[in-house]
Amino acid sequence: MSFTGKKFPSIAVNAMNEMGETIQINVLEEAVKNNKKVLLFWYPKDFTFVCPTELHAFQEALAEFEKRNTVVIGASVDTAEVHFAWLNTPKDQGGIEGVTYNILADSNRNLSSVLGILDAQETVHHEELGVDLLVGDNVTYRATYLIDEEGTVFHEGINHMPLGRNVQEFLRMIDAYAHVQQHGEVCPANWEEGKEAMSANRDGVAEYLAAH
Repeated sequence: MSFTGKKFPSIAVNAMNEMGETIQINVLEEAVKNNKKVLLFWYPKDFTFVCPTELHAFQEALAEFEKRNTVVIGASVDTAEVHFAWLNTPKDQGGIEGVTYNILADSNRNLSSVLGILDAQETVHHEELGVDLLVGDNVTYRATYLIDEEGTVFHEGINHMPLGRNVQEFLRMIDAYAHVQQHGEVCPANWEEGKEAMSANRDGVAEYLAAH
């Protein structure tokens, strides 16, 4: 199910903060109550391989997101305790020590199930036991959601497990959406901050294409 153009689900989830405390976060409320955009990125598992490179990449760009009034939140289906252990593991040992943003611990899979981003979507029937068994680890793909100040999703995307994300592309999309909000123009292909946008009408696209 796609949530683009719709309100993000209002579900409270356990999370680990930088102080090592287990807290509850409702992503929709984080956006609406604080009047901020939210970037929520899911990754498959703690203590794995591509995942720590992404968490460190988002951390390195945290100041750029903050300049854009955007809160970064990580998420997986690991427990808060596992997050805590990983946060206390040095970077040169595959850990995420130094990451300061909150990380959701959706261990009951309530939110990830609603979003439809778990890898175990199929079942096989076990004849002897008479039950259906999940196929897969029941962890999330690399899903990313950009949510505006009203709680509406303006971007969502899903990468397969081996493919890490480009953090700069999310900054570009936030810039583009902010331009739309502020100026009422639309942003064409490959638009970047400072480049020309266009009016969303026949004359606007004609003028833009004639100039490019």
